[in-house]
Amino acid sequence: MTPILTLQSARLILRQWQDDDLPAFAEMCADPQVMRYFPAPLSRLECAALIGRVRGHFNEYGYGLWALERMDSGAFIGLTGLLNVNFEAPFAPAVEVGWRLARRHWGQGFASEAAWTCLRCAFAQLHLDEVVSFASQHNVPSQKVMQAIGMVQDLAGTFEHPRLPPGHALRPHVLYRIDRARWEQTLRS
Repeated sequence: MTPILTLQSARLILRQWQDDDLPAFAEMCADPQVMRYFPAPLSRLECAALIGRVRGHFNEYGYGLWALERMDSGAFIGLTGLLNVNFEAPFAPAVEVGWRLARRHWGQGFASEAAWTCLRCAFAQLHLDEVVSFASQHNVPSQKVMQAIGMVQDLAGTFEHPRLPPGHALRPHVLYRIDRARWEQTLRS
């Protein structure tokens, strides 16, 4: 599949990663507040490796995590996108929508706008039947984004994230879903 290189919303450009995104991405991923629902902040080297994996996902599947840029300023503000779930889970195989934004861009609706743009791509361009999203049960801000874009919590889908050790505070995760019919209904409302 030819990779989908760019998406656009009212205020944002979702684009391929550029080498000069690394400093801002590394700064964002080193922020303890941004990373509070992840096991640990990421080093610059880990961020570079993540960008490499994202590029590989695009090459293999045609979609992935896009770099997120504000239209008004051209500023890199984070990432959002679609990824294949790559761990054992009762709901896998699945495609998830996810996001991470630099703290100074929180509270402005960018995460919801970018995630909604990804759902439009998932259903209108990729013709997926369903998209999931998940987060630590403590990550209320991400759950609010999931709800804002029309996703519904799967109460039977709560799971322990297999990449975190038993007993880790972030291991319990909630699962949200949206299918094509619900997305189309959301468009009409």
